[in-house]
Parts: sequence; C-alpha cells; structure tokens
Amino acid sequence: MNAHALAVLEFPRLLELVAARATTELGAERVRALSPTTDRDWLDREHTRVTAMRSAIAGEQPWYPEPVPDLRKALGRLRVEGLGWSGTELLGAAQLLRSSRRTQESLASDKRPAMVVAVLGPLLSRLFVAKAEEEAIERTLQEDGTVRDDASPALRRIRRELRAAHGELIRILERAMERLESHHRVQDASVTVREGRYVIPVRREGRGAVGGIVHGASQTGGTLFVEPPAAIEFGNRIRELEAEDDEEVDRILRELTDRLRPHRAELGATLEALAELDALFARARYAREFACTSAPLTAARRGFALRRARHPLLLARAAAEGSDVVPFDLAMDPGERTLLVSGPNTGGKTVLLKAVGMISAMAQAGIPAPVDEESAIPMFDDIYADVGDEQSIEASLSTFSAHLKNLSEVLRLATADSLVLVDELGSGTDPTEGAALGWAILEELTGRGTTTIATTHLGTLKELATQVDAVVNASLQFDAVRLAPTYRLIKGVPGRSYGISIARRLALPEPVVARAEERLPQQERDMAALLEQLERREAELAEREREAALIADDARRRIHDVMRREQNVRAREREAEKQARQDARRYLLDARAEIDRTIRQLKQAGAEQLEEQGRAARRQAEQLAQRQGSELDRLDREEANAARRLQPRGPAAAARGAEPPSEGDSVAVGTLGGKRGRVMALRGRDAVVAVGPLKLTVPLATLTKVDAPPPEAVVALHGDMPDVEARSEIDLRGMRVDEIDAVLMQALDAAVRADLKSLRIIHGKGMGVLRAHVAELLQKDTRVTNQRLGAWNEGGTGVTVAEF
Repeated sequence: MNAHALAVLEFPRLLELVAARATTELGAERVRALSPTTDRDWLDREHTRVTAMRSAIAGEQPWYPEPVPDLRKALGRLRVEGLGWSGTELLGAAQLLRSSRRTQESLASDKRPAMVVAVLGPLLSRLFVAKAEEEAIERTLQEDGTVRDDASPALRRIRRELRAAHGELIRILERAMERLESHHRVQDASVTVREGRYVIPVRREGRGAVGGIVHGASQTGGTLFVEPPAAIEFGNRIRELEAEDDEEVDRILRELTDRLRPHRAELGATLEALAELDALFARARYAREFACTSAPLTAARRGFALRRARHPLLLARAAAEGSDVVPFDLAMDPGERTLLVSGPNTGGKTVLLKAVGMISAMAQAGIPAPVDEESAIPMFDDIYADVGDEQSIEASLSTFSAHLKNLSEVLRLATADSLVLVDELGSGTDPTEGAALGWAILEELTGRGTTTIATTHLGTLKELATQVDAVVNASLQFDAVRLAPTYRLIKGVPGRSYGISIARRLALPEPVVARAEERLPQQERDMAALLEQLERREAELAEREREAALIADDARRRIHDVMRREQNVRAREREAEKQARQDARRYLLDARAEIDRTIRQLKQAGAEQLEEQGRAARRQAEQLAQRQGSELDRLDREEANAARRLQPRGPAAAARGAEPPSEGDSVAVGTLGGKRGRVMALRGRDAVVAVGPLKLTVPLATLTKVDAPPPEAVVALHGDMPDVEARSEIDLRGMRVDEIDAVLMQALDAAVRADLKSLRIIHGKGMGVLRAHVAELLQKDTRVTNQRLGAWNEGGTGVTVAEF
C-alpha cells in the first residue's frame, strides 16, 4: 500500500507496539514485516490463526512460546560439506529441537480445544522432532558450549594428561622460585602465563641465575617473566596436548554437525514455523490486552460500520497513563461516499481521521483491531492521506503547496475501492479559494465513488452535503458550557467552530469580541444559530435516549431478577433431589451394615456352638486316651515281666543283644507292632516313648533303634470359612475421584464379610484430593469404627487404614 499514507498514519509505530509482545527477535521481525494486503484468502487465514492462538493462550493451560535461537546463518553453512558448527551454534540447534518438541507436545495436546489443533495443525506439522540428536548434543556439550571431558575416550585421556602436566609444570616452577636467591625474587610473586607459556617473575639482575626463555617484562622493566629450562619440556608437552585437544574437539563438533546436515531443510522449516507461532502469539497477546477483535471485512463500496472504535496508539498511551479513551461509532451506508467532519479545534477530528485509516490497515495486515464484534471493517485497495503540515524548505514547498502535491496524487490514483483521508481541507490559502478547491476535490472523489473522510473549518464546505449526493456532514460534539470536547461523533450535523466563544472564554476584551461578532456575515450568524438549535435538540434527544436506556435497564434488571429467582428455585429442586439420592444411598449403606452385623452374629453363634462341640469331643478323646494308656501300660508291664523271665541271665546275654537306645533316639516299639516313636526318658529297664500324641512306658527290651525320624503329626481343622475373596489392602492410585466410590465400597464389603480387622487403602500423596474423598467415604460408613493415616512403615500420608 501507499507508504506515505502508512507513515502519516504512524502504522510502523503500531507494528512496533505489537512486536514488543513477541518473545523472540525472529517473531518480532515477522510482526514488523506485516503490511496491509487485499489477499482475502490470506487475511481470512491469518485472522483465524490469531483467533486460535488467543484461545490457546487463554485456556486452562495457557501456552507460552519456547525460546527460538536465530540459526539462519548457521543453517546456511550446513550446505558446505565438512564444515562444522561451533559449540554455541550446536547448543542453539539443541534448543531449537527442544523447543520444537515441547511446542508440538503442548499445542497438539488432547487438552487443547479442537479448533486450536485444527487451525494451527499445518504449522505444527512443519516442526521437526529429533530426540536422539537433541540428547546427543546435550550429552556432549556443556551449557557454555564447551565440549565435555567425557565426550570421547580420546578427549578424556588428553584432558587427564593435560591436567597432570599442568600440575607438574606448576610444581616445577614453584620449586624454581623457591631456589631463587632472595635478592632475585619478586615479592608476592606467583606462577603466571605469558604468551601462552607458564613463567615465573624474576628481577632483571637474576636473569642469568635462572636461565631459560624470557617471555616479557613488567611495565617498569624491573621484572622479567622467565620460563626456566626445566619447564620448557613440560611447556612443549602441554602445547602438544592442547593441539591434540583442539583436534579432538573439532572432530567431535564436526561429527555432531554431520548428524544435523541431512536435516537442514527440516531445521529451517522448524525455525520458520516457531517464528511464525511467536508472531501469532504477539498479535493474539496484543488483541487480548487491548480488547481487539477480528471483525469481518467488508468491501469498501458496500459501506462499513465501526462500533466502539478506538485509535490503537492513543489506546496504548492511555493504558500506560492509566486513563481512558472515548470510543466512537461510525457507519457509512453504500450510498454515502464522503464524510465531511467539522467542528472546533482540539475536538478530536484528526484522531478520528487517523483511527479509521489505522483500523483498516491493521485488519488488512492480519492484526485484530480495537473495535467491537458487531463492526464491519472496510477493506481498501489503497489508502491516501493528506494529514498534518508537510512543508519542506529544501524542496521549496509551503504548507499549501505540500497539500496540493498530496491531493494531486490522490486525484491521479484513487479508485472507487480506495480510502482518502484529508485533514483541514482548503486551509493554507485564502478561505474563498480554499473552499472552492476543496469543493471541487470532494465533488470529484465523490463522483468516483471513493470513500473519503475530510475535516474542515470552512463554512462554505458544510453546504456541500445539501447539494451533492453521497456527501454527509458530521461533527464531533463540543460542550458549549465548559468549552471542552466530548469526542462524541454526530453524523448528519455539521459542527460549529466556537472560535468567538473560545475567545470570550479566554478573556479577550469584550468590545473586541463584540465587534468580531458584528463583522460576521449574516449568513454565517444564521448558520451558527441553526447549528446551535440543532445541537440543543440533539442534546434533548440524547437525554431522552438516556432516560429510555435507564427504563430499559430497569426492565432488564427486573427480568434478570425473575430469571434469577427461577434459577434459585431450580437449584433448590436439584439440591433436594441430590439430598434425596444421598439419603437413599445412606439408607442402603445402613441396611447393608445391619445385614453384615447379622451375618457376623450368626457366624459367631455357629462358631461358639462348634467350639463347644469341639471341646466336648476333645474331652472324650482325652478320657479314651487315658483309659487306653492305662490298659497299654498294664499290658506292657505284663509283657516285660514275661520277657524278663525268659531273658537269659548274666553279661553274655547282654552282649548278644543290640545296643540299648538312649534319650532322644528314634525307635520301633515291638509291643505296638513296630510303630515308631521317640525316647523321651529312661527309667531303669523301662523307657517313656512318645508315639504320636500318646506317651507310653515300655520295656527297653521291646525297643529297636531306627535311623528315620517318626512322621510329624498333622492336625486338620474343619469349620466355616468365608465365601469371599478379601484383600487386606487396595490401591486407588491413578484413579479419578469419581471412579473410587464403587471400588472402595466393594473392598469394604469384602473385608467386613471376611471378618478382617482393618483395610489398608493406598491413595498416594499428590494434592490430597483422593485422601480427602476416601476420608469422607469412610466417615459416612457406619461399619468403620476408626480411620487413621498410615504409620511411617505403612506408607505415611499416602495410606489410610480403616478399622472395623
């Protein structure tokens, strides 16, 4: 578009204002490069993308751009094979890949609105993600761009030797300093570096005593920096190791660069996409900050409507000062082509003029404008502006000549789809001639169908609307009492100049003011009286509109009160329904607890009966065992006596028998058919043997030692067991609050039916939401007698223990 008009409208200042909202220089450059266009497809796409970005930065998880390094020059060098990047550039590449990955993860998330993902999807698809290359660079380089010691085995070895060589060299130099005679030493001297070599400071007269190579002197010349002969070899070795270090570092950097070289195009596209996202972020952020909208664009010939419009630069200044900007409404029908605005100075005419042009330029550059959504912004093929004093001494142009030069260009280039802005039309020359020229210019532009907005003080031009179709008068309201502007645009009524009224207000001598009024032509005075009458009627109409608005507001408040009361009734109904559901649920829980208590009582009664029966059975078994034991003891004694009578006398017989058993031995009892037992005690020729649950006293002669131990006793218990599978703990981690009710209730039911004493509920620590909900459920359950947080060895605050 016309660069002169954009400069007059201060459009570059607006771009700087928007660019300041970008987070990177690349994004700011994209904003500064914006320019008004008539490409409707591009405009629709840009405004849709800005709307999507506004949604992204205003959601539950506001998006903020990631850092974007400027790698444009470095990416250009990737075309050259074998050329490596510096460590700083490689760190920039890692940052670019990291920003690309994080941006894609954030903006393509399922938590974003579908519109955001769909609209910004083409940009996100250009982002290149290479986690392996990103991690390889981060593993190899430190934050300052230097290569880490462990980047390769060779570099680790070289740097280890370098450190050792540095340490040994410093020790050699320190010993050399200690050997110096006192009059050759420099006080508070230490090992230093000159010309890349480690040296020691020596007084000039001690140079011959040290020998070696001089690598410099102090400013006074009294001190020489000498590398002793013993240090030269180590210094050379250090130089060799440093050269090896440089070669290995260059190799590592080239290797990392070679990993990126095949992806040069993808990296370039990623850089552009991230810069574009940042530019969209800047525009969306500006739009949110100043309540701008992407109102629909309309063809200039079809008219337009700006609702609650504000000048963007004035809006920014007011925000910085903490003041307000008075919005204006301006609408032009398709049959209205020229708007002639008149009124006093300082009334805001020039601001209005520039605001209309700026709003159209903003919208046509893809930037939301400070208007309401009900607006329809005109779209022009070009904008022409003759605003302000553009006189030039060097070009020999007076103010009037500069105006004529601009108007000549307007008449030569303006079309029916153009916007022409002219400030103070007809000024700078004789009023009669200026009015005649202004009349002719406006008549020509109106005949072409050009949208024209002009301001003037000339009374003659105010009559143009009565004689030329499609010309409309307008004025900016002025408070005649306070003699201060109100900045309210009134369409269809020309404005008064208030020059004489302002002169009287500023204490100009009254005789002078009176003579000035007498000098006014009668036609001017009649026109002023008519305008004053129209303004008075306009004020009365405005007052009536305010009264009607108050009545309408009162009616709306009453309707709102009725609706609010209806909403309250519905809310109480919903609360009552909710309370009824809770009461029903509580009743079911109480019924379930009563049933569980009854089951426990029945089981307890059955268990007591079984236990009593078991005790009676055990008493009968013990009595029977005692009787059998007594009978067996009697038989054993008789059998032992018979054996003794038959047993041969004397030691020989004992020698022929087997070795008698000892306490604790496993034996076979002959009197019981060889049943196995264990010797508990020896009583002369008898022994007490445990055979299963019985203890018997039998003759030693009836026992035979065996190696195998007797089989262990097995006790089988029979009784009622729970018919449910119960766990002593459940894990609720990873569940939502609305998912745990059913799971926890089932676990409580199973634990109660299984007669468990407690249940361990694992809910994790986190934000404490699950823990609070579990505590609420347990508090409502009458079967739970106590609940507590886990001890230090039970999981702490991540666990709740319910006791029944």
